[in-house]
Amino acid sequence: ILFFLEGILMGKTTGFLDYNRKVVPYRDPKKRINDFNEIFTDSPVEHLKEQSARCMDCGVPFCQSSSGCPIDNLIPEWNDLVYQGRWKEALDRLHKTNNFPEFTGRTCPAPCEGSCVLGITDPPVTIKNIENAIIDKGFEKGWIKPQPPSFRTGKKIAIVGSGPSGLAAAAQLNKVGHKVTVYERADRIGGLLMYGIPNMKLDKKVVERRVEILKKEGIEFITCTHIGEKENFDNNHINNIMEQNGCKLSYIDPKILLNENDALLMATGATIPFDPTSNNPGRNLNGIHFAMDFLTKNTKSLLDSNFENESFIQVKDKNVIVIGGGDTGADCIGTSLRHGCKSVVNFELLDRPPFERASSNPWPEWPRVYKLDYSHQEHKEQKGSDPRHYHIMTKEFVGDNNGNIKFVRTVELDWSKPTPNGPPWSEVKNSIKEWPVDLVLLATGFTGPEQKIADMLDVKMQNPRGNWKTFIGNHGEFTTNIEKVFVAGDCRRGQSLVVWAINEGRGAARSIDQYLMGETSLPAPGISQG
Repeated sequence: ILFFLEGILMGKTTGFLDYNRKVVPYRDPKKRINDFNEIFTDSPVEHLKEQSARCMDCGVPFCQSSSGCPIDNLIPEWNDLVYQGRWKEALDRLHKTNNFPEFTGRTCPAPCEGSCVLGITDPPVTIKNIENAIIDKGFEKGWIKPQPPSFRTGKKIAIVGSGPSGLAAAAQLNKVGHKVTVYERADRIGGLLMYGIPNMKLDKKVVERRVEILKKEGIEFITCTHIGEKENFDNNHINNIMEQNGCKLSYIDPKILLNENDALLMATGATIPFDPTSNNPGRNLNGIHFAMDFLTKNTKSLLDSNFENESFIQVKDKNVIVIGGGDTGADCIGTSLRHGCKSVVNFELLDRPPFERASSNPWPEWPRVYKLDYSHQEHKEQKGSDPRHYHIMTKEFVGDNNGNIKFVRTVELDWSKPTPNGPPWSEVKNSIKEWPVDLVLLATGFTGPEQKIADMLDVKMQNPRGNWKTFIGNHGEFTTNIEKVFVAGDCRRGQSLVVWAINEGRGAARSIDQYLMGETSLPAPGISQG
């Protein structure tokens, strides 16, 4: 009976009972901390077959629902194909919903695993490992090749921003025959993928490999070009970084792009940093930097000269404090350790998460539980502890006589005692502490996109977050109040995951194609094609 069932059901019928969850390990932290190579390792095919066999043929695959994968990856299907050894078909299924599995397989925190049905009672399927293995094998076997469209529609589209949202939209629109030009103000294509995520999590050769395919498929990329006014330059930290490091910017009025193209897609990201310490005493001291400036300069120096030009923010033998957690905070820790910092401490505003799901955080929600990210593991291996300190709020920056940061003064928070008519915490009495520091990195997120370009186009903004405002109209939810102008990605929905950016780009492409042609064959976000 089991033999018969295995012929018609997904995977191995009893796989989730026969095999335990085993993730593909990262490289040894003692070794990887000495370089900026990717932290990932390869895994034997037999291991991947066993792990894919754990996919339990559940009646409703929540892993590919809205609570799981934002692009509705056909996870049970390619799990089954990997179990059967049908890797080429698994790759085809993966590409039907995801333009760039090599990006998501490396950078996504895997909300699909948090909503895996098996995770109700057992550790979930190692979906992220399997996805990464499928796409890597596809490149290894030479299965992934440029596929230029067989015809051109004569329609021209300009896309501002080459992050995952802009690239996904470009890939989809080019696929149906439109002429697509992508504008990027940095010197390399990729946006967040290139300069926001450090090399050890996403090797830039992986990004460049995909960009080369997109070029051969007919997409044009223009770098070192800022869409907006030059007068805005002095207030733009990313522009400053690029100009200071050899990327001489050109400037184009967005109205020119709008007039010269049949559609304009803004995929500029959310690049205005949020600074909760802006009113703190001592905020103007030397040695306080935004995390994205730190990470961008580091990656650019690595790619330009393997750090020989020393145009990055130095942390060697320094005491570093990272304010703010999440992926960006973890990346600042990992980068600081690799550069030989004396110490690194991470302040988290919230309490430490529980080790298991709380009753207020049921399946299939993303599990808000205590985890060691790659850099936390590295710190624990090298320094003997988790670098994170919880329920800590920065009160003041204290400097030396030369205007350099010397101490950070903090207070502990009690989240169980909200302040009447105030914040949802109270300060713990007698908990003021001074932390010696040479460098402070603010990994506190972003408030939204830069607004000048919206003003130049008369595009409305949302309040209070300041994202670009879109409307649900005849051509989907990515349209603005200005004819021919569309918006997608973090500048529309706020800072989020790479996989959400891909979802946004695919959705915007569908809206634009429908606007231009009156109909579209492009799938809605999260729906496979073919």
